[in-house]
Amino acid sequence: MSLTAADLSKGAMSEFQEQMRQQLESSMHKELEKLGATTKGAEAEISKKDFEGFRNLFHRFLQAKGPSVDWAKIHRPPEGSIQPYEDIKSKGLPDSVAASLNKLVVVKLNGGLGTSMGCKGPKSLISVRNENTFLDLTVQQIEHLNKTFNTEVPLVLMNSFNTDEDTKKILQKYAHHRVKIHTFNQSRYPRINKESLLPIAKDMSMTGENSEAWYPPGHGDIYASFYNSGLLDKLIAEGKEYIFVSNIDNLGATVDLFILNHLMSQPADKRCEFVMEVTDKTRADVKGGTLTQYDGKLRLLEISQVPKAHVDEFKSVTKFKIFNTNNLWISLNAIKRLHEQNAMDMEIIVNPKTLDGGLNVIQLETAVGAAIKSFDNALGVNVPRSRFLPVKTSSDLLLVMSNLYSLDAGSLTMSKKREFPSTPHVKLGSSFTKVHDYLTRFESIPDMLELDHLTVSGDVTFGKQVSLKGTVIIIANHGDRIDIPAGALLENKIVSGNLRILDH
Repeated sequence: MSLTAADLSKGAMSEFQEQMRQQLESSMHKELEKLGATTKGAEAEISKKDFEGFRNLFHRFLQAKGPSVDWAKIHRPPEGSIQPYEDIKSKGLPDSVAASLNKLVVVKLNGGLGTSMGCKGPKSLISVRNENTFLDLTVQQIEHLNKTFNTEVPLVLMNSFNTDEDTKKILQKYAHHRVKIHTFNQSRYPRINKESLLPIAKDMSMTGENSEAWYPPGHGDIYASFYNSGLLDKLIAEGKEYIFVSNIDNLGATVDLFILNHLMSQPADKRCEFVMEVTDKTRADVKGGTLTQYDGKLRLLEISQVPKAHVDEFKSVTKFKIFNTNNLWISLNAIKRLHEQNAMDMEIIVNPKTLDGGLNVIQLETAVGAAIKSFDNALGVNVPRSRFLPVKTSSDLLLVMSNLYSLDAGSLTMSKKREFPSTPHVKLGSSFTKVHDYLTRFESIPDMLELDHLTVSGDVTFGKQVSLKGTVIIIANHGDRIDIPAGALLENKIVSGNLRILDH
């Protein structure tokens, strides 16, 4: 077979690329060695493990060729690989669920800050209902389980270096609650310069010019950091078998006894090692990751992996009907096995950032749900929307603070007085973005039981005992202000212009 000039230049090019890759890896290795040399003792041991993880991720990043998915191989999941929640619920529960609960650990992803909502410190410490924070509600839920069934379900918090110190301070207040709380830290990885692909950190400190040099590498890091912390082995030794993992800001992610029973009642050789809770897509969820069949395995497909030409198809509610809630049930023994075999396969998410000084950097991250394809007998469960109630914005906060939900033992449930099970669509403008500003604009939270849609824009305040029904749109133009008076009923109304109620 004869080689063409094009083949030769292609070969030379790939050889050159390989040399470049090796050079970059060598430079990265030296830089990390230099950084690691600035630490001592226990901190040195932690950074050694972190850097090992980062080196592996960086190596895979350099090896990546083209898009991580071949669109032609993507198929709808086969029949039976996503089970309706109703089918699982219809099996009922055994006389005692205590034995199953005693094999469960609840893990909350607690690495995020409240900055997007204008708050300092961990997001989990924001008050969301009756002065209760996300963390308060989580502790109340698990304590209620333990008291009701006389069990010992522990809570594990995966913190990041951003949230660890503040979270540990607050944990003292739960010392007398009936729930054991453990914490472990996500890895700390160096941000890399977009041009040179080398770390921007000068040393291991996180202050001064180094304050933006580090990042927690996404929740896919849970497997390695949980293992490295020693907590995974400790919980297995205590007889624990599954973790229920969710985002701490998802108020719908409570322990579900029917899913737990389904996991525990499988024959030993067909044990499901990974359950991903999915729910039906609405227009608001078109960017959410979805479950697909790929190379004979269930696989999580994120919008960042989709080739540009197929983004509209990905967003289509007709082809991809469900999305990942990030409520996951995972076997502890399977995590241990896969980690020790280095067989945890997760796609790399390249997250570009621009720092305050204008420097362009990239963060290499992974997502916890992406590992689904590495586990045996993985399953999707199509759960009711009520199990996905995330609070990402003040608009979400308004919903969960309102009379649409009732609070019982840390769990929020839709009020029986609401005729429709769906939540209203709420969109609050930029004047409401920060929690502090949002709270000052409501004298009390309006009655929203019969609300379908609310849009508020501009300088708007609400008096006490306001009722909102149907579709309500309130727009204060620039320079105008609208005060909705106490006791007002707005039903299918558009309010615009200037409305000020002055005391006399």
